[in-house]
Amino acid sequence: MSTTAATSPAAIAVPQPAPSRSKGYWHGVARRLSRDPVTLFFGFILLLMALAILFAPLLAPHDPYQTSMIRRLRPIWFQDGRYALGTDELGRDMLTRLLYGGRLSWFLGITPVLIAFAIGGTLGVIAGFAGGWVNMLIMRTTDVFYAFPSVLLAVAISGALGPGISNAMLSLTLVFIPQIIRVAESTTTSVRNLDYVESARASGAGALTIVRVHVLPNVLGPIFVYATSLISVSMILASGLSFLGLGTKPPEPEWGLMLNTLRTAIYTQPFVAMLPGVCIFVTSMCFNMVSDGLRSAMDVRG
Repeated sequence: MSTTAATSPAAIAVPQPAPSRSKGYWHGVARRLSRDPVTLFFGFILLLMALAILFAPLLAPHDPYQTSMIRRLRPIWFQDGRYALGTDELGRDMLTRLLYGGRLSWFLGITPVLIAFAIGGTLGVIAGFAGGWVNMLIMRTTDVFYAFPSVLLAVAISGALGPGISNAMLSLTLVFIPQIIRVAESTTTSVRNLDYVESARASGAGALTIVRVHVLPNVLGPIFVYATSLISVSMILASGLSFLGLGTKPPEPEWGLMLNTLRTAIYTQPFVAMLPGVCIFVTSMCFNMVSDGLRSAMDVRG
C-alpha cells in the first residue's frame, strides 16, 4: 500500500496572495472546475457513491448481518439474481455489505483528515506567523513524527491502544497532523512577509486581525487542497488497519475488514473476494483526481 499523498507538500501550488479574496477569485475557481471534465467525472462518481452509502438502508436488498452457511460464497449473479454481487464466507449478501461498509470506510477516511486539518492547520499557521522559538518548538516536534513511516506509526499507535474504530481514528489523525502542519507553516511563512501584511502591521493592526483578515484567506485554500489529497491515503491506511485486525471489529461491515475475511476465498470466488479492494481503489482514485482538479483550479497561475 502506498502511503504517499497524491499531492506532496512541495507540489502544493500557493496562489499569489492578495490582501483579500474577492468573489471574482472563487468565481474563477468555479469556472475552471466547470471546464475540467476529468474532475467533474470523478466528482460525479464520488457523489453517486456518497448517495449510495448514505441511502444504504433503502438500497440494500438484505440484512448486512444475516448469515447462512447454505448460501456461502455464491458467485456474482447467482441463480435468480437475488445476490447480485454474490455472498461472503458466512453467506451474507455482498452488495449489502459493500453499501454499509462504505459508511465506515468513508468515515474512517474523511474524519481523521478533517480533525488533522483543523488541528494541524491551526498549529502550522501559528508556527509560520509567529516564527522564532514558537516555530522552532512546533516544527521540531513535528520532525519527530517524520522519523517514522506513516504505516509503521499508524500500526504502532493502533497496536498500543488496541483495536477499535476510535483508536484507529486517533492513530490516523496523529499521522496526518504533522504533514498538514508542515504545509500550513510553509504557506504561512511565504505570506507573512508580503507587502500588504507589512502595511497592516505598520497601520497598527493587531496580530489576530492580520491573521484573520490577511493571512487565513490566502493560506486556507492550499492547506485544504493538500488535506483532500490525504483522504485517499487515510482510506487506504484505515482499510489496512482493519485488514490487520487493528481497526473495525467483526461483524461490522468495512471494506478493509471484508478484504481480510475474504482472502481465503480468492481461489474459489476471486471476483467476489476482490470486490472490497475494487471499492477501495476506485474511491481512492476518485479522491486523488478531484484533489488534483481542485489544486489546478485554485492555482491562479494556471
